[in-house]
Amino acid sequence: MQWMIYGANGYTGRLIAKEARQRGLQPILAGRNAETVQALATELGLPWRVFTLDRSEDMHAGLRGVGLVLHCAGPFSATAAPMLEACLEAKTHYLDITGEVDVFAHCHAQDERAKQAGIVVLPGAGFDVVPTDCLAAMLKRRLPQAESLVLAFDAGGGFSPGTAKSSVEGLGKGGRVRKDGVLQRVPLAWKSRTFERDGQTRTAMTIPWGDVYTAFVSTGIPDIEVYTTVPPSSIARIRRLRMLGPLLGWAPVQAFLKRRVEKNVRGPSETTRAATQTYLWGEARGGGREEKLQLRTPNGYALTVTAALGIVEHLLQHTAAPGYYTPSLLMGPEYVLSLPGVSMDPAP
Repeated sequence: MQWMIYGANGYTGRLIAKEARQRGLQPILAGRNAETVQALATELGLPWRVFTLDRSEDMHAGLRGVGLVLHCAGPFSATAAPMLEACLEAKTHYLDITGEVDVFAHCHAQDERAKQAGIVVLPGAGFDVVPTDCLAAMLKRRLPQAESLVLAFDAGGGFSPGTAKSSVEGLGKGGRVRKDGVLQRVPLAWKSRTFERDGQTRTAMTIPWGDVYTAFVSTGIPDIEVYTTVPPSSIARIRRLRMLGPLLGWAPVQAFLKRRVEKNVRGPSETTRAATQTYLWGEARGGGREEKLQLRTPNGYALTVTAALGIVEHLLQHTAAPGYYTPSLLMGPEYVLSLPGVSMDPAP
């Protein structure tokens, strides 16, 4: 099966392309910028294509002969829908590395069409949301009667440009949680609490992470919140932003903030990625019981590379029933534990 990395010239796409080549894989590298895509393909000795996502005929030609796309060109709020539509028409498996709630919802809504096309649709094949989705599935297996789920992570190393732009978009949309099985909008930094890591207390706030969508699909647990660790001063600052309300989502403000990202954000260096870890917590409650699990993983971008390529290799080697999947539904709850540098911490 021929397969493609679209957005291979971006920060994360480039990391995935280089690791794929080291594994002896032969992806087609693709994107919108001919100069940077060709340069990377020449460096790695891989085939390449250039096409944009705003013309269906261009996408149809770009996907000719391709059986699987790993889509890495964000922000996915703008790029996921057209790429997925092209994959449905071309009968091409669709994977991406999004963490955006609305993108997960859109992909899930195409489940029946994916089945008719005979393809797998799996958004969130990277750090968003492989480790947290697997953590949720492991907790559900330990506590089948779980009624609430809390997931949290402490990640170091900084953002890529694409992730930073998605975060800018999130400022205008507010927070998300799931309550009684229904997605609900809540204010930014709606709740705060603490978690323990290596004997130290970490403050954290709720964020609209993809698991408020995907963990419900994976587990059926009706109440879900996701937290990330930040200093108390950051929580206070973000809560003050609530007063700006709709202004944060105003197109000129969004454009200004994204230009700042393009100018200032480069993504963590190889040294930074190697020196930073991510710590994850999961808590499930129900029936008067509680189960907790904790994971350590490499830097989130390093995990994205191995997690996404592991799913690609699985689909290249195995036949899966068509339709929409979360990572744990396709790969199993323990999939994250098979990735390099991932370990389960002792139960607290």
